[in-house]
Order: sequence, then C-alpha cells, then structure tokens
Amino acid sequence: MTYLAGKLVLAIEAGAPNNGRSDGTTARVKKARIHGRDYPYVSAQAFRRWLRDTMTAAGSVPSPTERVGKAQQKAQKATTAANPIEYADDDLFGYLKATAKSDDASTTVRDTAFMVGTFLSVEPVRLTEDFGVMSRNIPEPVLHAHEFYTADLAAPFLLDLPRIGTFTLPDRNGAGRPNYLTEKEAMSLAAAAQAGAASVRFRGHGAVRLPLAERRQRVALLLEALAELAGGAKKALHYGDRLPALFALVPMAGGVNPLGFVIDGADDGTGLRVRGDVLRRELQAWEGEWEAPVLVGWRPGFRDPLRKQFEDDLAEEIDTGKVVVGHPRTVLLELAGRIRGGEHDTWFDDRTR
Repeated sequence: MTYLAGKLVLAIEAGAPNNGRSDGTTARVKKARIHGRDYPYVSAQAFRRWLRDTMTAAGSVPSPTERVGKAQQKAQKATTAANPIEYADDDLFGYLKATAKSDDASTTVRDTAFMVGTFLSVEPVRLTEDFGVMSRNIPEPVLHAHEFYTADLAAPFLLDLPRIGTFTLPDRNGAGRPNYLTEKEAMSLAAAAQAGAASVRFRGHGAVRLPLAERRQRVALLLEALAELAGGAKKALHYGDRLPALFALVPMAGGVNPLGFVIDGADDGTGLRVRGDVLRRELQAWEGEWEAPVLVGWRPGFRDPLRKQFEDDLAEEIDTGKVVVGHPRTVLLELAGRIRGGEHDTWFDDRTR
C-alpha cells in the first residue's frame, strides 16, 4: 500500500475558526454560496497551518519563513527555507520558493505529500452576526461585529507515503521538478542533515531518499499532530476543540480515495451522513487495492444515533477486524506507534503489480 486515504469531520460549535475579508467593522467567516444558501468552510491552508503549529508545539522544528518581493497589494512573496531534507514540514506540506529577480536564483518547488480538501459544511447554515461594543474607559464606544456558526465540516485527505523523505532529481528535460532539488543540493543537504541518505530510482526518476527511520518518524509526527490538533481564529470569543470529531482512514495501493461518499451531507440538507453500506460497496469495488483494517475514529457523544447505525450496518466487518472503530486520538496514536515501530514499512514503497 502506498497511500493513506481518508475523510475527516470537524465539529464547530458557535465558532468562527477561519475568517475571510472583513466588511467594514464586521468580521466575516469564510463561506461558499451553493444553490442560494451559505455553506461555511475552513480552508485547506488554515487546516494545514493548524497541523504545522501542532507539530511545532510537540517539538518538531519548523522551516523558517521569510517575506521577499514588493510591498503589500503588489507583487509579494513569502517562502520557507525550502529544505525538505532538514525540515519535516517542508517535506510533508511542500512549498514554492520564488526568489526575487535580483537574486539570480531559480524558482524551486515541491508538491505536497499531504493533500487535503476544503472543510465544507455538510449542510447550509444561517450565519449568526454578533454585535459588540468596546466601551471600557473611553468616552466614545467602538462598535464592531463578527459572524459565527455551528456546523459539521468535512474534507478528504490523502497522504502519499513513498514520497515522504524522497526527492526526485530533474532530468535534462526538467522532468521531476515537482519533487525539487538538484543532485548537488540534495546530496549536500543530506550529508549535513541526515547521514545515510541514498540514491534511488523513484517513479521513473533518479532520487535521493532519507533513511527509513526518518521517514517513519515524519509520518508519525503528522498523525500525532492530527491526534492533538489545535488552532483556529477567534479563540478569545469562540474557543473550541479542533480535535477531529470523526474520521475514516484506509491504506490504498493507488491515489484513489474511496471514502468521499461514505461521510458526506444528506441530499436534503439535513446534516451529516455516515453510511456503512456505502463503505462496504466501495471496499468491494476496490478489492485488492486496499488493506484492512479501515480505521474509524469517532468521538464519544458525537452523533450517537449515526454511530449506532454505522456499527449495526458493518457488524460483520467490525467482528472480523476489517473495520476498527475507536476514539480518534487512540486510533491515530496507535497507528503512529505502529508506523514508528516498523510494522508498516511496506507502505513506504510503491506496490509492484
């Protein structure tokens, strides 16, 4: 197996975790307009920032960032160190390093190994606008307002395991650039950051690959950050727990995600659906392309009637161990532990057919 494919749900209660551009003195949440109704969302960029910050809080050293280019509202750029060998977040989340023309340096890129979609509400929501006044010890009060909402937000994600710690080298025609690094840069950085990096062939290109122990560590760091996830805007007024309320995760041989319609919103706009019968049919359709068990993290107390129906529908699969249901934190930490311990080393190489 080469990919971890999943679907994840965030339960937002009277929150405003990701805001858009303000309208005058009113702070607006991000929302999509679909069939004339509002669907609030959390952007993939915001969610990935939460993951980065959670990894940093756990002790991972983040790639340093800098701003380059011109002033605000003009051509502006910001970049990390663009060193995926030394920094796990550059490796996992990718980057685009576009330098200033005066620097006479080429643009370098790495596409992400961890892909995530937009966390869109599973049902339309009537946003609430809260009116506020700052009047403490000032003669003329300052008026302000902001939006917030309650909703379940869902998004797919995909983790390309063999890509982690693996950096392809461009050939004469430039192929391989999405994975970054010239051979000289790769080997010099590897020597400085991690002894034991090796030259390999990867998906038709020459590549430099970090030792397996380091690649295991990076996957485990990401999963542990999901298990401890924290972040979001408006914490002073709308503090909320950002630990996933629900997720499903399955190891896949290819980059297909079969869980998109397992966890979604009802067609009539009445809220979250989690359908065991859909999961069963997807697993049957992809027989031979996935590895048991399907891991389901479900927080106690979250949508209990849905959970009971899901477990009833998949009673046979749960009894035989094809599907495992537990607390999100427990499921993710146990998986991270197994990966760090080497139990899933075959996931770090593309499957040969």
